[in-house]
Amino acid sequence: MTKPRLRFFETAAGQQHITDGDKYLYQQPQPSHKIVVIGTGTIGQEHMRVASLLGRAQVHGIYDTQEHSLDVAEANYKTYASNTLVRYADLAAACNDSNADALFICTPNYTHYEILQVAIKSGKPIFLEKPMATDLQDAAATIAISEAYSSFIQIGLQYRYKAQYIEAFHEALSRRSLGEIKTISMSEYRPPFLDKVGQWNKFNANSGGTLVEKCCHYFDLINLLAQSQPTKVYASGGQAVNFKDFEHQGRASDIDDHAFVVIDYANGTRANFTLNMFCHEFTEELVVTGTQGRLVAKEVFNFHQQQGSRATVAIESGESAASRQTEVTYPALIEQSGHHGATYYEHIAFMDQLDGKPVEAATPLQGLWSMIVASAAQESMALGQAVEISPFMTANGLAGFLNH
Repeated sequence: MTKPRLRFFETAAGQQHITDGDKYLYQQPQPSHKIVVIGTGTIGQEHMRVASLLGRAQVHGIYDTQEHSLDVAEANYKTYASNTLVRYADLAAACNDSNADALFICTPNYTHYEILQVAIKSGKPIFLEKPMATDLQDAAATIAISEAYSSFIQIGLQYRYKAQYIEAFHEALSRRSLGEIKTISMSEYRPPFLDKVGQWNKFNANSGGTLVEKCCHYFDLINLLAQSQPTKVYASGGQAVNFKDFEHQGRASDIDDHAFVVIDYANGTRANFTLNMFCHEFTEELVVTGTQGRLVAKEVFNFHQQQGSRATVAIESGESAASRQTEVTYPALIEQSGHHGATYYEHIAFMDQLDGKPVEAATPLQGLWSMIVASAAQESMALGQAVEISPFMTANGLAGFLNH
């Protein structure tokens, strides 16, 4: 039986008279693994924070090409952890430290494949942030690397761990509360891309394009729910508002800020995705409709009012079964640690893999399929017409992944 964590009491001033020898419920877990975080920007620091909160691994070392990023990450780390971090002189040293058990690659998208080629020489388990690459050729090469690799590579598609999607998948796929799934609709309304070092996320060449960089999360979720391979993608979108007057080092931003995507699947399921990145607050919605009912999973994050996110899951069954709406949440400390708690549970999956346990974490193959949909949608927007997946994959050297 697992002991409950009583984090509020562990740190409460009125409970500090409990000495280490008397701690049982207050006893914090001892890390059994050491990790190195490569890339100490926003998401790298989130992984450092979450690893410390979970407590199953200790952040052993950090590496980044930007000294300022390293300084800030280390200063922030000292506010919640006591161990001294190793700072490496170069990437090879970071990857091959014999005192570390696993690597987290959290660098800008366009560096993922290059860094992975160095990281795999270590033979260590690797966490590779999404998207796994910026183009399909590098993504396919990553699959080849992972299939020949002596250890494992987990892709950072952590939205599948958001509370409302965990519950939605349970209802739709495990309980089959909706019957046979026929249509899937997702949407995200949110503010623009945040500032990044070198403003790399304002350019398609660096990010892979908005639908690859931001929306691979949603295409991963849709693919999992459809339980089939896509056959056709049509998308319409562009750059309407964001960064139209933005330049960096003489380059004008070319990143899209809205899109509508329609996806047909081989089993007859149809899906659509809506993105709008010039809203003032964050809202995500998933609507799944089947032969026996409809599911609506929604998350609202009103950050201007400094309110925590609120997520709900509704099952509408008509006369066939009970209908209900449930508010879903993780503990506050976990929700506040990053991506409304999803990163915390993503770390549990990675640690479980390190301990040899079976998990359903995102695989490189699933990461590739999320990119296939996203890349086909980017091409559809550029061409102004639907993209058939089979010839699209053949043209990109991916024919071997059809029906795979």
